[in-house]
Formats: sequence, C-alpha cells, structure tokens
Amino acid sequence: MGRIFEVRKHAMFARWNRMAKQFARIAKDINMSVKSGGPDPQSNPQLRRILQNARAVNMPKDKVEAAIKRASGRDATNYETVIYEGYAPHGVALLVETATDNPTRTVATVRNAFQKHGGNLGTSGSVSFMFKKMGVFRLDPAGIDQDDLELYLIDHGLEEMGESTGEKGEPQLVVRCAFEDFGKVQEALEARKISPLKAEHEYIPNAPIELGETDAAEVLVLIDKLEQDDDVQSVFHTLS
Repeated sequence: MGRIFEVRKHAMFARWNRMAKQFARIAKDINMSVKSGGPDPQSNPQLRRILQNARAVNMPKDKVEAAIKRASGRDATNYETVIYEGYAPHGVALLVETATDNPTRTVATVRNAFQKHGGNLGTSGSVSFMFKKMGVFRLDPAGIDQDDLELYLIDHGLEEMGESTGEKGEPQLVVRCAFEDFGKVQEALEARKISPLKAEHEYIPNAPIELGETDAAEVLVLIDKLEQDDDVQSVFHTLS
C-alpha cells in the first residue's frame, strides 16, 4: 500500500510540475505579447493566440488576468527571446528557445546542461539551418470536414495538414504553414469559428535522425534537463 501511495504521489508531483511550467511559460508569452501589442486581445492577435493556449492547458482565468495586469504595469519584467544552438549526444541538433531577463545567467545554465549530459553548445547558426520555422495549429478534428478545410486553407498559406495525437493520446488535426503566413491562417480559422487547441511556432527538422532506444534515451535526458530550466520556453530537436 505504501509503495502504491509513493507512486501516486510521484505522479501527482510530476503533473503539478509540468502544469506549473506550462503556466510560467504562458505568463512569459503574455508579458512579451502585451508589451509589443497591448493588453486587448481583440487588437492583439498574438495575445489572442496565447490566451487560446492558456485555455488549452486549463490555466486559471485569474492567473491569466494577473499576468496581463503585470505585463501592463510600469515595473513589468523585460524578457527577451534568445535561442541557443548545439548538439546533444549522437549528433542530434538542438534549438533551445528561452525567454530571459538575464542572458548571462541563462547561457551559463544552458551550457552547463549541455556539458553535463554529453552535448556541446554551439554558436549562432551552427544548427538552425537544419530546421524550418513554421506556424503550427493543433485542432480538435470533431465536426471538421478535413478535405473542405484543406482546400479552404490552401488559399491562406497552408503547407501541410495531417492527423496526429496529443499528449494524452487524443486525436488532433495538425495544420502547418510558413511562419510568415501564421497570421493569415489564424484569421482564416477564426473566420470559420475554429478555435485551435494550440497555436504557436515550431522549428521543424529538415532531416530527422533515428536512433536506437539506448542512444535516444541519452538525448532525451538532456532535453528534459533543458526543459526543466525556468528560462527555457521550448526545446526543438532533430530526433525522430
């Protein structure tokens, strides 16, 4: 009985930590969006997208409103986006996207993670050419005529559309476009009254690498370590 309790407690803390990280990431996204485009989601499409993502992870409304209020204040923290590039073990390329108010601190912690887990932090441009920045929209496929939607979105910048599964195994419809067309696709979906489960940019690898289970596990240890850092927003990689 005690062992079962410990396992459940560990799972509960893992879920809580994952949720806390998601909330912190969205709060930073809200901060940067409000500073660049204002606190009104009706006139700030980037903020409107972020609020959709907040709802998708069940971020409480009071936390969202508090984040907008803080970002609108005179003493709001100034975050900047910094991307670090490097290699994990076995030649897997990594892009580490951060939102930081102290790049000196952030680069030190990122470099330390690479060094401790068999990777190498590179210079700007060392691996970014292996990725394509795309806008990615994840939709609930229920009630959607996929053929009709695909034909409709092609005129608004659609490059790829296909089926996938979410973190909990639920079916999703994934829509991808060139990042420059993100706004056009977002407006097209809104015109159809389709609210994405999630909408953001992603760096898609041009040539994913397949590894055996043991080697892949070593790469995932480094990725997990980076994702746990408070300054890290996302980690993109070429691992298939």
